[in-house]
Amino acid sequence: MINVMVKSMIKEFLEFLREYKIVGLAMAFVMGSASTTIVKSLVDNLIMPLVTPFVPDWKTSVLQLGPFAIKWGAFTADLINFVILAFVVFIIAKKLFKEEKVTKEILETKIGKK
Repeated sequence: MINVMVKSMIKEFLEFLREYKIVGLAMAFVMGSASTTIVKSLVDNLIMPLVTPFVPDWKTSVLQLGPFAIKWGAFTADLINFVILAFVVFIIAKKLFKEEKVTKEILETKIGKK
């Protein structure tokens, strides 16, 4: 009895993983983490050094407004990181949704012909 329940539970769990594409989501999370590191390195080591002649010490650039210190240099680097990552996600999503749309249209065409 317990053996049947365990097998049923395992089967249900595997169906859950397939239906909600959990493995793909986990892989996307890992790849996203890795790409964040690469993009941060790109910005810090390639893009921001090009900014350095115009804004020396950009990492420590601070705008002092009375008692408030706004670290706009570090914020600018983080903003560039975000824009690059958002653009990469946009390109990937556009590609994936286009393929999904094409597959859906093919299926609808085949079903419509029958």
